[in-house]
Amino acid sequence: MGVTAVLMLPLLLLGISGLLFIYQEVSRLWSKSVVQNKVVVITDAISGLGKECARVFHTGGARLVLCGKNWERLEILYDALISVADPSKTFTPKLVLLDLSDISCVQDVAKEVLDCYGCVDILINNASMKIKGPAHKISLELDKKIMDANYFGPITLTKALLPDMISRRTGQIVLVNNIQGKLGIPFRTAYAASKHAALGFFDCLRAEVEEYDVVVSTVSPTFIRSYHMDPGQGNWEASIWKFFFRKLTYGVHPVDVAEEVMRTVRRKKQEVFLANPIPKAAVYIRTFFPEFFFAVVACGVKEKLSVPEEG
Repeated sequence: MGVTAVLMLPLLLLGISGLLFIYQEVSRLWSKSVVQNKVVVITDAISGLGKECARVFHTGGARLVLCGKNWERLEILYDALISVADPSKTFTPKLVLLDLSDISCVQDVAKEVLDCYGCVDILINNASMKIKGPAHKISLELDKKIMDANYFGPITLTKALLPDMISRRTGQIVLVNNIQGKLGIPFRTAYAASKHAALGFFDCLRAEVEEYDVVVSTVSPTFIRSYHMDPGQGNWEASIWKFFFRKLTYGVHPVDVAEEVMRTVRRKKQEVFLANPIPKAAVYIRTFFPEFFFAVVACGVKEKLSVPEEG
């Protein structure tokens, strides 16, 4: 009996591994079929996450409209995509110059986007502008600029493209947001405010357009780190705040977020929170034990102000 059990264990593990492999392959093929021939608009396609989203959706056979505020970088992305793609299975991406912080031009650019293919099936609102500093040292002008890039820009583009989706009774809008749309972190007042505003808008919009079969999804990761950014060495565990802040700051890789965006589109998820357990716990603590959360954050601010920053 004991020998049989020992022999069965490797076979069981092999069987589970095989099932997982089959599931992953089926999911990958399903993802491609879901976006194949679909018109997908990606804002800030020249960012780390934008590039990865472009790669994933281009490989899946989507008709891409790539938006960015730097034409040369858009062309570099264009060359990178077509150099590795199979022309018989993919479409040549369209490039559109768009700066979401310049609200006055968004309406005209939206018309240009619609002219590319005549419709939009999936809009991925990815553009974002970040700033860090004490609230009293950040000018109101800069606050407004952050709100334009992170809130007014995305909702202006969404409002311009939404009537087409409603009239066709199909479409999906994906907002790539941030954990700070759920909770505020010190020294990021303007950024957190813009992310709260954006999340509130798209949560309301989701209910409004459900009857037209338009899906609204929000993907909220922690910070999206750069390709080569790794947590620095140091005695972070000496402080609860530092341990918490480190887990909150060193977020997910752009590749992981792009793949989650694809899964969100495929499964038509309404809300995704992409983070490790520490930030997830912080959101729940903020909801159910707000006084404790505020006390921990306040201690962190006092410590940060009293101890010189390294480097």
